[in-house]
Amino acid sequence: MARGGGRAGSLKDKLDGNELDLSLCDLSEVPVRELAALPKATVLDLSCNNLVSLPSDFCSLTHLVKLDLSKNRLQQLPVDFGRLVSLQHLDLLNNRLVTLPVSFAQLKNLKWLDVKDNPLDPALAKVAGDCLDEKQCKQAAVRVLQHMRVIQAEQDRERQRRLQAEREMEKKREAEQRAREAQEREARKREKAEEKERRRREYDAQRAAKQEMEKKTKKETVHTRKPASSPRPPQPSRHKPSCSRAVLRAVLLLLLCVLSTLAVCKLTELQHQPLCVSVNALYEDVVAAVQNHKTLQNMLQQNSQQ
Repeated sequence: MARGGGRAGSLKDKLDGNELDLSLCDLSEVPVRELAALPKATVLDLSCNNLVSLPSDFCSLTHLVKLDLSKNRLQQLPVDFGRLVSLQHLDLLNNRLVTLPVSFAQLKNLKWLDVKDNPLDPALAKVAGDCLDEKQCKQAAVRVLQHMRVIQAEQDRERQRRLQAEREMEKKREAEQRAREAQEREARKREKAEEKERRRREYDAQRAAKQEMEKKTKKETVHTRKPASSPRPPQPSRHKPSCSRAVLRAVLLLLLCVLSTLAVCKLTELQHQPLCVSVNALYEDVVAAVQNHKTLQNMLQQNSQQ
């Protein structure tokens, strides 16, 4: 088979029963598609090639029971290598592996394992031990599986702890979110109540101002109407002095006429006229009455003194 995965001949020509020998073919890639078409090839030999890595679809070859990957340049195995659940015999001698994937713990049918001559992690190398004979290789398979299962369990526990921590954190975030939402709702309620109270106070203030304005307007209306409704009473008071003066003038004028008539009747030649005779007689009667009144008043005063 040519370098880079080319084929020198059909894989079927290399199939011997259930064994397929692809060793020393200078392979740098694994022909996974062609291998998948040969489910009878449960024993696969890929040793002594130039494989640096295995493709992820290599793990779909679940029919493999024995696999030889020794004397390559593999630096790591696919993460889901544990899908090869039918695998019983695995040779990884002389590669460049430092560790094994955790899914390796799923190879429950693995009975034989060789990981010598790899730069393994010291802990993994100590667990695997030597594989110098059949017994040691079988023990290596058992110990490595147990070790990987412990690692897998620890990772599962760590994953569960992370998931639990994430769930708790999520619950905490949800609780905090609910608390914030509740606080926001309460704040909105308070703001709404304060706004209602503010508007109520404004309404009350406007109503009180309106009522006060109405009262003031009524008072001004009453004060304005009073002078207009009572102009007549003062008029008699203004007319009374005028009437009194008119009466006084009339009396004075009459007295003046009487005096003038009396003077004319006393001092002029008209005193012998019938009118003047009557006036003079009336004047003498008035004078006599006044003198009698004075005499009577003097007598009363004398009687009161006695």
